[in-house]
Amino acid sequence: MILKTLCVGMLQTNCYIVGCEDTKEGAIIDPGGDAKRILAEVERLGLEIKHVINTHGHFDHTLANKEVVKATGAPLAIHSADAPMLTQGGGAFFFGIMGKASPPADAILEEGQVLTLGQIELQVLHTPGHSPGSICLYNEKDGVLFDGDVLFNMGMGRYDLPGGDYGVLMESIQRLLTLPDETTVYPGHGPATTIGRERRGNPFLS
Repeated sequence: MILKTLCVGMLQTNCYIVGCEDTKEGAIIDPGGDAKRILAEVERLGLEIKHVINTHGHFDHTLANKEVVKATGAPLAIHSADAPMLTQGGGAFFFGIMGKASPPADAILEEGQVLTLGQIELQVLHTPGHSPGSICLYNEKDGVLFDGDVLFNMGMGRYDLPGGDYGVLMESIQRLLTLPDETTVYPGHGPATTIGRERRGNPFLS
């Protein structure tokens, strides 16, 4: 698997560029800003982008959607419950920020759906609580999970924004904790971690 992490935008969101080493088919996950930098990295990696994916609809994960979709021609995908946020600024006004409208979704993602990038399969897990339509993307073969703002390195996502729910978020996290300990978790902010590390030591889950 080709995997590049870029920390982008005003809230230092992790944008992930994922690709198949054999076919060079790729995806951009959460283009939260700095479109030129993201596209330059795609070109450097020699990838043909097949999907632009938002793990949820908050503005810090979607700010570069328009530029990235236009440049790559790839469909923009998000869960149905968060799709309305794309054209409404992604909740930026709650932070006193002028939101940048994203194009509407081209593809709707639902629980159990599988996106393919050559030899790579990304399974959609619906994990609400941070937002109603939060999703994770799980690659079982390589033991990799892209989980947006659900579970962080020794932390967890917010649940105090519109559509957030503490109980629902904890249920989603407990679901993730059933994955193998060695699964690497790539969150929406901050450093990567593993399921085993979070199960044993995350202070928010005790």
